Amino acid sequence: MSGDDNMQTLLEKNDINSEELDALLKAREEGKADFLLVDVREDMEFNMGHIKGADMLKPTSTFQQWAQEFFDETKDKTVVFTCRTGSRSGQIQNVFKQNGHTRVLNHSGGIVSYRGNIER
Repeated sequence: MSGDDNMQTLLEKNDINSEELDALLKAREEGKADFLLVDVREDMEFNMGHIKGADMLKPTSTFQQWAQEFFDETKDKTVVFTCRTGSRSGQIQNVFKQNGHTRVLNHSGGIVSYRGNIER
């Protein structure tokens, strides 16, 4: 299996662990994977440190304000949600799935399990 096929297989999973996320981020840098990495923690947490490569912050506390628009904007995109431990991101993934978004993944284990680059 080529590296590209492997990345596509990862993006079709429900949950990815930190090693898989790191591999996907590296592949994306090389143009071999296409997805959005969305941190759903709060501003303060994000500012204390976030995964290098996070595309945006969408705090869980303001979910009602951003969910519908973001859902509509990303219907045809692959989205990986991340948080501190994978709990909040899993809840948001579930809501998106229940509403018909087919390409949402949860970063299980969250940033506490992530050994890649952290930006502050």
